[in-house]
Amino acid sequence: MSGTSPARPRACSTMAAEDLPSEFDVVIVGTGLTESVVAAACSRVGRRVLHLDTRSYYASKWASFTFNALVSWIEERQARERARGRPAPDRADLLREGEEPIWLSDADAASVRNLRVFCFAREEEEEQEGELEVQEEEKARAESTGHQTSLGQPGLGESAAEPTADAPPEDPGDAEDERSPEVGEERAQVGGESAQVGGESAQDGGESARDGGESARDGGESARDGGESAEVGGEELTYAYLLKEGRRFNIDLASKLMYARGSLVDLLIKSNVSRYAEFKNVTRILTYRSGAVEQVPCSRADVFASRQLSMVEKRKLMRFLTSCLEEKEEPEAHAGRSYSEFLRERQLGDNLRHFLLHSIAMATEDTPAPAGLASTRHFLRCLGRYGNTPFLFPVYGLGEIPQCFCRMCAVFGGVYCLRHPVDCLLLHKSADRCTALIDGGGRRIAASHFVLEDGFLSKRATSGESISRGVLITDRSILPGDRHQVSLVTVPPAEAGLPAVRMVELSPATMTCAPGTYLVHLTCRSRLGSAYEDLAPAVDAMFRRARSPERDSRPAVLWAFYFNTDDGGETDAGRQPSNVYVCSGPDGELGHERAIRQAEAIFHKIVPDQDFCPAAPNPEDIVYDGGEDAGAEQQLQIEE
Repeated sequence: MSGTSPARPRACSTMAAEDLPSEFDVVIVGTGLTESVVAAACSRVGRRVLHLDTRSYYASKWASFTFNALVSWIEERQARERARGRPAPDRADLLREGEEPIWLSDADAASVRNLRVFCFAREEEEEQEGELEVQEEEKARAESTGHQTSLGQPGLGESAAEPTADAPPEDPGDAEDERSPEVGEERAQVGGESAQVGGESAQDGGESARDGGESARDGGESARDGGESAEVGGEELTYAYLLKEGRRFNIDLASKLMYARGSLVDLLIKSNVSRYAEFKNVTRILTYRSGAVEQVPCSRADVFASRQLSMVEKRKLMRFLTSCLEEKEEPEAHAGRSYSEFLRERQLGDNLRHFLLHSIAMATEDTPAPAGLASTRHFLRCLGRYGNTPFLFPVYGLGEIPQCFCRMCAVFGGVYCLRHPVDCLLLHKSADRCTALIDGGGRRIAASHFVLEDGFLSKRATSGESISRGVLITDRSILPGDRHQVSLVTVPPAEAGLPAVRMVELSPATMTCAPGTYLVHLTCRSRLGSAYEDLAPAVDAMFRRARSPERDSRPAVLWAFYFNTDDGGETDAGRQPSNVYVCSGPDGELGHERAIRQAEAIFHKIVPDQDFCPAAPNPEDIVYDGGEDAGAEQQLQIEE
């Protein structure tokens, strides 16, 4: 992508929304990944699609925000919790005989909980004011005693800041413009056997990333000891710096990676939607063990170059990986035992078991052996397609992917309206079908099919499982090396009862954080009730607080945000009318398999006889034929 603002599907203005057609083939509410894929697939095969969202930004629970917009979003969420609940409007005059309303809920009402925000970076303005106050006090004391007082450096509080969310962006109008997630203008080809990033093959080690024509510079690789703040380009990494450079951040609400041979990458290639985005390789797989971060050998070259393994261990590991890839190990033969027990039976040492269980299979001690073997094989099959690890990450954040599919939908005639409130669906009781949607303006919009994000249904039920999420802004990488690294880190449970933590560390090369900083996403299954309690042990072990008196080489956390969200893989919306389809939010898995499978299943229920997301034509492949008559209608012909 270039430094210019990328194009995105245009949201209807209030006036344009009043002129919406009154009938569509498919009405979709919510712009998350699953809903956006369904919208693109339906529009591609000629269905009339209306895609609505009550929010002011694309991607719903999959969205990415700039730093300033995220701070505003947090404040809005907290204000909404205090003012939750609104009376249902009276829509009796819009009902027809045999119809009854199905009232829709606020999709964000309970999807995010237990928000906690910490700022450990120095608050520059506050400390400057404090310094002036101290100077005034010293001056007054000197004048009153008649003695000259030597002013030393004022004492600055070194303790960590209390949890806070009271840091509004400098421009309150930025909340909408800061990050209405945008679809990229330049193309990144993810086709054949190589991923092109910014026109070049994505290679390990990270490529130079462009931002407004400048290379992303990272001058904050090393912070000063003694609790002083890190600097980048001569500028101190304060909270004011984060706000100033806030537009350089793209912070995801959901943390996932793309398997190189996963269903999402295959769909991006098949549909030709990959040209709307750019991708980076995840350059290394790391694990945390015995108080240190280690690199996990994945490929054959990694295994034999590793200094952590003996020659005997290298041979054992290669034999095991080869047998898994060639499917010599039959999963059914090992049913009834855990994957950990299976690895012990293969006489693999502690080192190998740790790498295989936690970093390659990404399993737990209780994971069944068949599931562990399947995960290991999937990991191995994805190696080597685009790089030395199985994973890709979209430049500018995960929120770009739903937007790409929204753009495909818009290209083929889909209509988009953000900030568009919805009230209810109208159910025809005898037919067990919904006939129309009533929006916040009292307009009746008829459709044959309705697709909803699960949060809009008040009767939605979950199994009680939730995901704990954490977002950290740090001053350096957890394992110093090439500054353009993108790392996946697995953190096994420190003790029984604690969850395993998955960590993704992003460098400025991904266009998700400002120069001199790193963005760290933490995810785990909730076990202790809140995200902060679940993730704090891992964070305390691997990071220190900025301005902390501790003197060590751990990265310093400048800002942290914790929250809980529903596990989309465990959602049960109950029985719905025959033409209403419910899409789940992000689940706790690393990949996107469930979301893509669900989108394809919904599409085939709506359009059973059509191909799912056929390739969109390239602009150079389109021939405009006006015909011999001047008044003849133009037709699009796709060159074979």
